[in-house]
Amino acid sequence: MRHSCYFHSVMNSSRPGFLGLMMLLSGLFSGCASEPPLLYPAATAPHASRHKAAYNRPYKVKGKTYYPMASAAGYSEKGIASWYGYESGNRTSMGTRFRPQGYTAAHKTLPLPSKVRVTNLRNGRSIIVLVNDRGPFKKNRLIDLSHGAAKKIGLHGLAKVKVEYIGS
Repeated sequence: MRHSCYFHSVMNSSRPGFLGLMMLLSGLFSGCASEPPLLYPAATAPHASRHKAAYNRPYKVKGKTYYPMASAAGYSEKGIASWYGYESGNRTSMGTRFRPQGYTAAHKTLPLPSKVRVTNLRNGRSIIVLVNDRGPFKKNRLIDLSHGAAKKIGLHGLAKVKVEYIGS
């Protein structure tokens, strides 16, 4: 007896082809609902960054790995500031041109971009700067200010400062 049903004719005439097609389809559909594997569980990721830009991902300088903060809300720290200005025209970590007379700064772990208030603790003068670069990578340095920002708060060489996060 011949079957007039298409399904039965395919099953009887090309069983290996049909089985291969079914395996392929089941493999494709079973992968649709899965999630990609995580490198770190969400709760234990070191300083998990919601920022996807390359300049907000962990990076390594001189063998040390730095983990940019996911959020700087509430950040306040005292430390030593220096200034830089000879790199005029070079690109910052964010890809913009460095302007020595602008009001910008470099920090190792604040999210880029960030606005911070920097207060010179010797004289009480402060300025709000845009953190758009990474650094300083010298021991015991908290922040590098552009020459323009350093001049505005009376910083000549090194000075003890307070850095407070204002926003992004």
